[in-house]
Amino acid sequence: MNTQKNRILLLALLIVNGISTILHYIDNFVNYDKYSQPTWITPDSIYLAWSVLTIFGVVGYLLYVKDMFLAAYACLGIYSITGISSPGHYFYSAQHVFSGKMHLLIWSDAIAGIFLLIFLLRSALILKEWHHEREVSL
Repeated sequence: MNTQKNRILLLALLIVNGISTILHYIDNFVNYDKYSQPTWITPDSIYLAWSVLTIFGVVGYLLYVKDMFLAAYACLGIYSITGISSPGHYFYSAQHVFSGKMHLLIWSDAIAGIFLLIFLLRSALILKEWHHEREVSL
């Protein structure tokens, strides 16, 4: 069941994810030439990706508090990609040297995304909150 406690926990996780992703993505945008990444990623695409994925996070939370779990899980799962994908930087230049700040931003972003994904799996597989999903009338 979707308790107030779970809603508060999800909101806290989303705030942590939001802070970690905005710090990492801003650093990636500002220091674009220092991050190793695929050639198709540009500073503008970094901003666009963060904007679009963050919308998924906000919509996911709103769906969750309205007990529309399956749609919420989909949106929040997509949003968790903002953090979970951050270690992908390490695949694009083994010899590339990252600063301590860059490592911290990459891994804090990844860990925050993993905690969000754990929340979703707990909600779906252990608590089975989706069994109590509100029916939507059109």
